[in-house]
Amino acid sequence: MESATPKNALTQSEQHYFNSYDHYGIHEEMLQDSVRTLSYRNAIAQNKDLFKDKVVLDVGCGTGILSMFAAKYGAKHVVGVDMSSIIEMAQHLVDLNGYSDRITLLRGKLEDVKLPFPKVDIIISEWMGYFLLYESMLDTVLYARDHFLVEGGLILPDKCSLHIAGLEDFQYKDEKINYWHDVYGFDFSPFIPTVMKEPIVDTVESHVVNTTRSKLIEFDLNTVQLSDLSFTANFEVQAKRRDWINGIITWFDVEFPAPRGKQPVYFSTGAHAPYTHWKQSVFYTKDDLECEEGDIFKGEITCAPNKFHKRDLDIKLSYEFQAKGVDAARRSRKNTNYYIMH
Repeated sequence: MESATPKNALTQSEQHYFNSYDHYGIHEEMLQDSVRTLSYRNAIAQNKDLFKDKVVLDVGCGTGILSMFAAKYGAKHVVGVDMSSIIEMAQHLVDLNGYSDRITLLRGKLEDVKLPFPKVDIIISEWMGYFLLYESMLDTVLYARDHFLVEGGLILPDKCSLHIAGLEDFQYKDEKINYWHDVYGFDFSPFIPTVMKEPIVDTVESHVVNTTRSKLIEFDLNTVQLSDLSFTANFEVQAKRRDWINGIITWFDVEFPAPRGKQPVYFSTGAHAPYTHWKQSVFYTKDDLECEEGDIFKGEITCAPNKFHKRDLDIKLSYEFQAKGVDAARRSRKNTNYYIMH
């Protein structure tokens, strides 16, 4: 399939990003994520009256599963756009499942392709990345909204929020750092600052989350602007027991629009919720904080795209740990950590 965007017109980092979606493995992982995939299917099915006879744009269509859901539940025509070569397989799947006359697939960046319709009624996209905004795909969804969506059109999902809590992860953090002190008999400790700057994306057991939670920020995709995606947000959580806080855990929640009187389809990627392929993002702090129940852990997080690789994220965590009661002065801490998610 000819691409509207020649690969040699892309930067090396952009080529790397799109190439990562060429292979079936990443799509298999997403398709097998039943929380993700069934949430989209159920949200589209719940809104089938709004999909009936409508034109739908699927941004970053991948294997075309969301496009086929939209066609199945009544869309007049669906346009799926993707830059990666997986769109070749998507075309085979669309043909095989009998939707060739109702789904048009276009290869290229959305900003470069020419849609067969001047406007669309609905935008669907699975754009969320680690820490919600990693990979910056939401930028493209907002471009689609501003250039192609009819006034009052539908966006699925339309609300998302980012959350934070403290956690005890002493053993894993200790192993991650101490390994570099003795690498086959050699001191590799200069790696430690670099290692500490990289968040860990992994499945976290809910019992290690030992504070209350705080909502960092919420986005309404109907109104959010590109400039809002670089943000500074405050948080405050309380320790729930005597323990250690070695870092923070972050996750996001997603909500889809619903017909009047119906409960919206919703899912969470937190440690308290069923598994998703997004898992959770853990940021270790410089300090290991000795906490008692009721101690306050508060601060602010600043997040912005990296100036050299815009799909990466630069994240700054400034925190103040306010201990109470026994030995409070010794246990209290202030610090600032810097991270890059890439």
